[in-house]
Amino acid sequence: MSPATQTSDPITNRNLRGDILFAFALGIAIYLAWVLRDVLILLYVSALFAVVLAPVVRGVMRLRIGRWHPNHLTAILILTFGLLLLGILFFVLTLPPLIRDITIFLKELPQRSESIVARMQNVPLLRRMGFGGIADKLKESASQYAGAALYSLSNWAGKLFDIITGVILTVYFMIEGKHAYLWLLSMVPAARRQRLDTTLQRASVRMGRWLLGQLMLMLILGVTCSIVFSLLHIRYSFILAILLGVSNIIPVVGALVTGSLALLVAAMDSWTKVLSVLAFGLIYAQVENAYLTPRIMRTSVDLAGTAVIIALLVGVSLAGVAGAIVAVPTAVLVTVLLDEYFIDSTATAGSE
Repeated sequence: MSPATQTSDPITNRNLRGDILFAFALGIAIYLAWVLRDVLILLYVSALFAVVLAPVVRGVMRLRIGRWHPNHLTAILILTFGLLLLGILFFVLTLPPLIRDITIFLKELPQRSESIVARMQNVPLLRRMGFGGIADKLKESASQYAGAALYSLSNWAGKLFDIITGVILTVYFMIEGKHAYLWLLSMVPAARRQRLDTTLQRASVRMGRWLLGQLMLMLILGVTCSIVFSLLHIRYSFILAILLGVSNIIPVVGALVTGSLALLVAAMDSWTKVLSVLAFGLIYAQVENAYLTPRIMRTSVDLAGTAVIIALLVGVSLAGVAGAIVAVPTAVLVTVLLDEYFIDSTATAGSE
């Protein structure tokens, strides 16, 4: 065996041991990330909302009352208490009548379902398709809906705890986020630190624009629904309009789910109102997708519609509602990083 071979063997063995240890460490890290995925998702969503709300905080800091203007901490507290006050007012004004009518509706559900089934049985096509057997099953299960609704309250309590925790973490990240950001940047080699910082700052600006664009879409939907539902004399028209506007923070999916709730409320009165609400929803969806979203969102974040849909599907599959909420700003972040480190680098290499 030559001296060169004898010299290279320890180096090869050392590299092999290092690769094995790295593989084990990576496997353990992936396993821990999977076990702690709920906590990590909550941290990520909170941090992302802190980044998205940064322009709003800067806007509050520009407010002046005489010679006084709020500093960074005061602006965060004003924003937090303002949103908290709006939430409390909404629940205080809407929950009592809503709970009362939902209780009455659940008590009357078996009788209402029987009348609906009787109407459907009068349709010749449904009667020929054997709707009678399905109707009997619906009658048997209608009395169990109230119990199922009450049982699900425990799940909502857990979700409420997650929301409160997320709000607290978001406020913390807005206050201490700069120190955490600088600490993470310190782990990057000094030669690449400035480029990464510039790229992330550019992504932060585009994500803030996404929030402003989405707030505009939410406001337009809420105001339009309030006017239309009031003209149609839909119950809880104001509440439904607020819920539709707020849920529109999840593109496409949020308004679709809340729109189904509006159809259910309209069904408590007449089929004419159901058809009217459905027609309004279809017309508004066409106007929003064809006119509003291209003009507002594309000018704000410069993100293709296909990318938005893909981001929503991935976000929902990974983290449910929370994933859907942060899907679009996450897609913006990924797009900026790809533009900087993949597309621009490829173009530079090609030109050389």
